[in-house]
Amino acid sequence: MTSSAQAPPQVGDSRYFWWAGNARLTNLSGKLLGAHVAHAGLIVLWAGLYTLFELDRFDSSLPMFEQGLIVLPNLARLGLGVGDGGAIVDTTIYHQVGVVHLLSSAVLGIGGIYHALGGPNILPGSYGYKWSDRAQMGNILGNHLCILGVGALFLVAKAMFFGGLYDPAVQQVRLVSPNLNLAHLFGYFFGSEGRFWLAAVDNLEDVVGGHLWLGIILIGGGLWHINNPPSQWTQNLFVWSGEAYLSYSVGAVGLMALVATLFVSVNTTVFPTEFFGPALSIGFDRAPYFYIPGSEGVYTNRVWLANVHLWLGFFFIQGHIWHALQAAGFDFSKGKVDASTRGGIA
Repeated sequence: MTSSAQAPPQVGDSRYFWWAGNARLTNLSGKLLGAHVAHAGLIVLWAGLYTLFELDRFDSSLPMFEQGLIVLPNLARLGLGVGDGGAIVDTTIYHQVGVVHLLSSAVLGIGGIYHALGGPNILPGSYGYKWSDRAQMGNILGNHLCILGVGALFLVAKAMFFGGLYDPAVQQVRLVSPNLNLAHLFGYFFGSEGRFWLAAVDNLEDVVGGHLWLGIILIGGGLWHINNPPSQWTQNLFVWSGEAYLSYSVGAVGLMALVATLFVSVNTTVFPTEFFGPALSIGFDRAPYFYIPGSEGVYTNRVWLANVHLWLGFFFIQGHIWHALQAAGFDFSKGKVDASTRGGIA
């Protein structure tokens, strides 16, 4: 990592080895965009390939949770290809989802290759940025929030108008009208609606209503950040550098992984037992860490999904702490804070 006083690195700079990843591209916004687009393409490629892989080995005579499946159960809980009782009655839609992801990954891959190899090193005009530019960072944050909000509203639209969701309470796919009671929905957040915090939700109306309000809040917050630069107190509160933004992002992903761990472990409304197996009890005095009471050794996809999310969240949090310390100026080679390197990769 370099201090802000050093010259911007060039691709292939001897100070950055291949395993330094995107650190080599810190001040090269065009190349960094290429890396991000290519990364998105790899994720979408995996989703498409793994959907087709699971579909090829899927046995409709066995429960999904006994077959080591992760993608198909998630498509099923969205109401795709599911009949009464959670039976899979049509796998054509799974094939279509896989193919669409493969085609999308090709588009993203081409875009990533272009920006990585043929595009400008630094994005021109309003597309460019500097890590220390508070207003532009607010603009980028706002755009990300809007995209997340649109994603939440897509789920709402699917539930309300485009086929509905699978409801384990009635064991069939149905259209869902959202619960708009904001006080009730925020009760989950404050722990007043039952055990397990947000994972206490036990009906699809609340799930869809929560996504509706979340989508509105995210888009509203995104538009505010796009049109308003960070206030002075915010500027004083945060470190404004690439290393710091990385620490914030990795910390957020780690937190979401831990929330997902809780949800997949104990919630049977959004993770129906028909597709993920029985709910788990949480205990750290036995293995596996998340287990089925009375059925130790029965490893459903719910068990290992919970464990994977737990450990991914744990390591993401470690990454957050590492990068936060570096952004604050901590020099691991010296074991102390070096004020001259505060801010990390600038």
